[in-house]
Amino acid sequence: MSGDLPEFYFRIRENGAAVFRVDTENRQRRIDLEEIATINIKNGQIKRHGERALSAQETKVIQDWIAARQALLAGRDMDDLHRAIDYLNITTQWVQSKATDEQLDEVTESLLVAMHDLRTTLVKRKSDRFLKRQQAAE
Repeated sequence: MSGDLPEFYFRIRENGAAVFRVDTENRQRRIDLEEIATINIKNGQIKRHGERALSAQETKVIQDWIAARQALLAGRDMDDLHRAIDYLNITTQWVQSKATDEQLDEVTESLLVAMHDLRTTLVKRKSDRFLKRQQAAE
């Protein structure tokens, strides 16, 4: 069983993870988790746990995990956005074909404000990108 276990375990937390070294080589033959560091996924910061120094190998494993985790989270963000587009389309179809007057009274203002906010932000960001490209071309 111990051959199947990873050398490190990453306990996911809201803004990162706690990193543990997995130890099965002890007299009781049980699994011990020794915390070695904490990670802030937003800025990539690694804080060692206690007085323990991290080896170059441990640091590399942690940095590789951070890069993989950031890529996974970025992919999830894009998936959520594509799903939001689907929900907008489904909502439009619902409004057109199934919504009752009472249901529309309940959600219309909130949807209009949210869509206005989204549209305004998208137009502003698109304009900013256009101006940046124009300035780079000059």
